[in-house]
Amino acid sequence: MLVSPGEMNQMGDQAFQQIKQKTPVSKNASINRYVHCVAQHITALTPMSYHWQVTVFQSKQVNAFALPGGNIGVYTGLLGYARNQGELAAVIGHEVGHVLARHADARVSTQMVTNIGLQAADAFIGGSSSTHGLMMSALGVGAQVGVLLPYSRAQESEADLIGLTLMAEAGFDPRTSIQLWKNMAQAGQQPPAFLSGHPSGSTRINDLQSHLPQALKAYQKARAAGKNPDCTR
Repeated sequence: MLVSPGEMNQMGDQAFQQIKQKTPVSKNASINRYVHCVAQHITALTPMSYHWQVTVFQSKQVNAFALPGGNIGVYTGLLGYARNQGELAAVIGHEVGHVLARHADARVSTQMVTNIGLQAADAFIGGSSSTHGLMMSALGVGAQVGVLLPYSRAQESEADLIGLTLMAEAGFDPRTSIQLWKNMAQAGQQPPAFLSGHPSGSTRINDLQSHLPQALKAYQKARAAGKNPDCTR
């Protein structure tokens, strides 16, 4: 980690403000109540040092995010695929999992190291070479596919499992997470896993299914303790 949590929080706040400038905030009271209800059940399980704020954006994008600094964003387009409280909890739990695991911090640090390496290669190759531009372009692609994207796939898989645990411990049925990713596959054709920052749909579902028995135990324990979320649109 080459950046401090304070620096990452500042970067997260800046990124959130940029998103708000480009995307309108939803004024639908029913949708806002629903999303906030689900998010509150998830974030209640995180350390008290996190101060979460939830914003619903009016957009057809099938997406959600959580940023260092505690901002959670949910796009209304996601609700066509996350069709019930459990499926939405799986998405929000996944995004919160990225923050808890400091994945953004790691990505920024990895990018910084990659840039240093490319600058060193640029100096070694020298600007006078007729193939300089082509070589630097190839190095850039190699850094993206060989370093940044595979690392991102590992982060996505970890966030899936953190989210699965969070939703189960909050009282949401973890089995709905598998249906969620089946729904998400309908959003469009996914690129091959090798060239994607996200695991393939089948890989993601298989990983969730393998961890489902443990998540179901946490879910049953949560329900026995009286955790019974009732978030409806």
